[in-house]
Amino acid sequence: MVVWQRLRRVSLTHWILFSMAAGVLIGALFPEGSQNLKVISTVFLRLIKCILVPLVFGTLVVGIAGHADDLKAVGRLALKAIFYFEVVTTLALAIGLLAVNLARPGDGLTLPPPAAGTSPVAPAPVTFSGILEHLVPKSFFEAAAANDVLQVVVFALMFGVALAQVQGAPRQHVLNFCEGLTEVMFKFTGIVMKFAPFGIGAAMAVTVGHGGLGVLFNLARLILTLYVALAVFCVVVLWPMALWARVPVRKFLGLLKEPILVAFTTTSSDAAMPEAMKRLVAFGVPKKIVSFVMPLGYSFNLDGSTLYLAVASVFVAQAANIELSLGQQLVMMLTLMLTSKGMAGIPRASQVILAGTLVTFHLPLEGVALIIGVDELMDMGRTTVNLVGNCLATAVMARAEGEKLQPPKDSTEPCADKADAAAPRN
Repeated sequence: MVVWQRLRRVSLTHWILFSMAAGVLIGALFPEGSQNLKVISTVFLRLIKCILVPLVFGTLVVGIAGHADDLKAVGRLALKAIFYFEVVTTLALAIGLLAVNLARPGDGLTLPPPAAGTSPVAPAPVTFSGILEHLVPKSFFEAAAANDVLQVVVFALMFGVALAQVQGAPRQHVLNFCEGLTEVMFKFTGIVMKFAPFGIGAAMAVTVGHGGLGVLFNLARLILTLYVALAVFCVVVLWPMALWARVPVRKFLGLLKEPILVAFTTTSSDAAMPEAMKRLVAFGVPKKIVSFVMPLGYSFNLDGSTLYLAVASVFVAQAANIELSLGQQLVMMLTLMLTSKGMAGIPRASQVILAGTLVTFHLPLEGVALIIGVDELMDMGRTTVNLVGNCLATAVMARAEGEKLQPPKDSTEPCADKADAAAPRN
């Protein structure tokens, strides 16, 4: 009984790391026998696939229709914020694609063959007319059955816009249904992730047994590629944005260092966001701007996560020896730009979106199970960039609205009192 209680205290992350190590050991010691574990990883990947459509549909509809009243009330600020979010996240995707194409961390990695009954299909040549035709589904249910996430996203976007124009009880009923669907799928995702240690351990054993211990080198290169790309994004995009908006970078980061540390160590934006919002108010950003832009940013401005998705998607293609043309990668970037919106509250959201992207482009899902094994290490970096990016976006929007930021003289001291004192000015 005591042993069981201690086992229950072990976190999911630790179970995943343990299962990954066990999978490597099994694959190295029993290369032939480890291939029999493929059924376990296949079941795990199928569970991830069945999450995609209801989760993407529900979150996007709620994200659009649920913010409709706020967007109307502060239309000018909303338009500026959304334009800023789209520009910055597009740049993040571009940097991610550039980094993974230069570093090529997936080269030399041999993924195991797909499960029986499935066969990898190389992405078809991309044409502009083909892109436009593919965007619009002939039937929502056909797109959902095929797990065509891009078509589901387009339908959900149009459905959300239409729902936002409906008034009264009908709108609220449909919105409540979508909110309920999203909450259920959050719980469903949590249940699926309980099975992750088994699926990841089995996938690691199958991959190591099939291709050798070189997979560990490829995963290390993937992590390094991501962190270098995140650093380049901060220097090339976020820093110039701060200078353009006349945000004092050193004081800004000094004031936010504790929330940044919380985000990095816990890999949780939710844990860091309340204190970050308080400190932004102390920094001189009006409370009404902070309370609107920060939550909106966590639906539309996940810079670190979108960059990671670009790197991870092409990494899987490289591991599968599928060369994506520039046109195919641009379409993938469009898909990621759309599917990454409104997914902030989902456990392991990036893996769900990644799986949907791979399905859309006929890339093997086996790569997802490997990446989840080292996801915690990558999540620390991307969560930190998500937080810094949204805090900076809030400060930039304050500048765009003509506000004068007044950072405290000593940015290292606690600022709860300053935040409370700053709030009445709004």
